[in-house]
Amino acid sequence: MNIGRSSLILASGTMISRALGFVRSMLLAITLGSTGSEVASSFGIANTLPNNIYALIGAGLLNAVLVPLIVRQLRNRDGGQAYISKLLTLCVTAFFGFTIIMTLATPFLVWINASTGERGMSPEAYDLAIALGYWCMPQIFFYAISTLLGEIYNARGKFGPFTWAPVVNNLVSIVGLGIFLLMFGMGEINEDPEIWGIDRIAAMGIVTTGGVFMQALVLVLFFRKTGLTFRPDFRWRGVGLRATGTKAMWLFGIVVISQILAIVQTRVATLTDTEAGPSLLTMYNAWYVFQLPHSIIAVSIAIVYFTQMSTFAADNDIPRLRAGVANALRAVGMLTTFAMVAIIVMAIPFARLFERSFEHSLVMGGLIMVNMLALVPFSGQYVLERVYYALEDVRTPFFTRVAFMPLMLVVLLLSALLPGEHVILGITAGQSLYYICWGAAWVFLVRRKIGPFGIRHVAQRHLVYLGLSLVAGAAGAGVIHLFGGYTGGWAYNGVPTAFVACAVAGVVMAVIYFAALYLIRDRDFRLVADRVVGKLRGRGSAAE
Repeated sequence: MNIGRSSLILASGTMISRALGFVRSMLLAITLGSTGSEVASSFGIANTLPNNIYALIGAGLLNAVLVPLIVRQLRNRDGGQAYISKLLTLCVTAFFGFTIIMTLATPFLVWINASTGERGMSPEAYDLAIALGYWCMPQIFFYAISTLLGEIYNARGKFGPFTWAPVVNNLVSIVGLGIFLLMFGMGEINEDPEIWGIDRIAAMGIVTTGGVFMQALVLVLFFRKTGLTFRPDFRWRGVGLRATGTKAMWLFGIVVISQILAIVQTRVATLTDTEAGPSLLTMYNAWYVFQLPHSIIAVSIAIVYFTQMSTFAADNDIPRLRAGVANALRAVGMLTTFAMVAIIVMAIPFARLFERSFEHSLVMGGLIMVNMLALVPFSGQYVLERVYYALEDVRTPFFTRVAFMPLMLVVLLLSALLPGEHVILGITAGQSLYYICWGAAWVFLVRRKIGPFGIRHVAQRHLVYLGLSLVAGAAGAGVIHLFGGYTGGWAYNGVPTAFVACAVAGVVMAVIYFAALYLIRDRDFRLVADRVVGKLRGRGSAAE
């Protein structure tokens, strides 16, 4: 497998998808409001329900179990054809039924996720969340199909369609939100839940779920690029599905634990005072900003290395598995360390892209800063956990979540005791602490599983990257200050001025950081740069 080429395909597709997703999030904030908007909280709950389930499935239940199994099955005489047909038939049937059940259970799901009463959501906002939830819940089926087909594409080394399908999703959503704005106006009008009738609810539901449907449809239409064909096959015995089911039971436990934490987190977050503090959508937007570098960098690299690590594990080649883990951690750390510092520097003017005032930008900017403190350990943990999945050990990830669950529950309990305007900030800070501790634990667990994998050298490189990032960050902070980014000056005249301030500062920081890596002859940077330059010149990289 060509790691450089595959990572470049994934990173470029993910970057464009995330950029479009960022535009989509901005349009949502313009359409529904953000800080101080009850409708933003209603939509946040409704759209997060299927997204949470998708995230849990995509990060565990499907890819962690199926990639190692599919890699093994592809070595059969038929290239895994029989297995794939049976697996697709089973999963499509199961998720279709599951989606129907979840859609019918929408009122119950909203009830367990939302707090009402004096410190919770108003009755109008609560009813709106249920109405929007009915339209959003079918996304579960389309997300599941996308994830399942995507893992087959990845196992076959066809990374393009799975990477670029979300681009279609975001384009459909952007066009739909533009039409919604023309029909119903901006957030100043739409942030009142009492004006939301069936017209607004149906339009927003079609926009959000329609994009996910198109994402799944793209993967279905291009499925033949995998070299496989799909024929419905309900004879599920004899292809190892019992072993799959055993692993899935452990991962179902992971899903249950994660869902419990997500429910408690949402209930606590709805205790916020939306008039004085951030809304639920503000919290999700800040988390989305956090996910931008993680998805573009860590996920793109980890997906490729995970497929490779699954092959090494299948061959019981532990030395190459160790080397793959260390290489992935260094490559991810080189980029996420810089992204952490750069986004912290730009956080407040960056938040102006979502908010309407300097005061609201300060609120969201603070959430972004606190989130970013956990970026490096969060992305590192994402790589390390997949070592166990590659070795088909799903029990350890389950027990790790069980062990750390009390920590997050204590964090959420303490956050619930804070004044309404500080609840979401408390959740965000506690969540970052949780991910830092969790990342450290995974270093110990992986070392125990496969032996020493060069973590000391990885840590040393991270310290070098942090030092260089701080130098670049200081220059970027000077640029932001000149634009009035910390004082409510020119950068807050509108979205374009905020974008210009962030763009100029980002370019300055990137030039300083990567120039410094070049001057110190950093090995990981030179490998990445050689691969990228080689692809731009239309040739392979000798370093590969």
